[in-house]
Amino acid sequence: MAKVRLLDKSESRARRRHQNHALELARRFPGLCASAKEAAASVMHGVHGRRRAGAGETFWQFRPFVAGEAANRIDWRRSAKDERLYVREREWEAAHTVYLWIDRSASMWFTSGLALQSKIDRALVLGLAAADLLVRSGERAGLLGLTPAFAVRHIVERFAEVLLAQETTAGYVPEELPARISLPRGAQAILIGDFLTDPALISAMIESIAERGARGHLVMITDPVEESFPFIGNTEFVDVDSPARLRVGQAETFRPDYIRRLALHRDAIAAAARARDWTLMVHRTDRPATEALLALRVQLDANPGFNPHAKRGAAR
Repeated sequence: MAKVRLLDKSESRARRRHQNHALELARRFPGLCASAKEAAASVMHGVHGRRRAGAGETFWQFRPFVAGEAANRIDWRRSAKDERLYVREREWEAAHTVYLWIDRSASMWFTSGLALQSKIDRALVLGLAAADLLVRSGERAGLLGLTPAFAVRHIVERFAEVLLAQETTAGYVPEELPARISLPRGAQAILIGDFLTDPALISAMIESIAERGARGHLVMITDPVEESFPFIGNTEFVDVDSPARLRVGQAETFRPDYIRRLALHRDAIAAAARARDWTLMVHRTDRPATEALLALRVQLDANPGFNPHAKRGAAR
């Protein structure tokens, strides 16, 4: 019975802590949405000005006819204006379907004086900006386990409303990893969090999502303090998920072992990602959000697994 009462107290603390976090998120969401749109707009121009030829209905450009091509590809009206033969090329039309998950568990609220913003703020900005960037490009974005994939305007506000509604659901406490939902082949997942949990659980989660061939991208958000362990002398460490505290003297003596264990932790996660042809990117909160967003967008563009038969259309 004592164990049951302890568990109940722990769950009660977690719920109270999350209620406070939910209220804080509600206050901060308007600013985070604005930051996400700004980040998406700054990256959009540099990446999505690149179009390519392919099977589609939208005219892209004329190019000179090459010997050996089928004659029915020649655009005779354009060719009549010049002494050369021209081919009408169409733009490749492939609507990407991407599902996003954003970690909002207790450890994501950590922030140090070296960071530009907290881990949870950065994760939300990146996730919402990625959705905005995808939809601006005529692609579809959904929240893993919460919504279907949409290609609609104001996707940032829609996702913010869904996330906030989940946050304020009675008894809801965010999990450290997403639900094990199998996605169809051709879809992709973008999972954003600190992934400070057992690599075996992360590996199992990847296997579940990728069961039918879906690919994914892990974006590991880290505070610079979590990488450098700059603590010196008498230090007290407080667990964000429990009342546990650890007081140590000469904290600097723990640094080499901490750095080594962190590297092993990340290596295990990277191996699990590679086994399913997923990617892993580490992003520090003392770096601009656009830096990670651009790298993520390039990874998405480079992925050959997107559905080439879906038609790209404008957001409604």
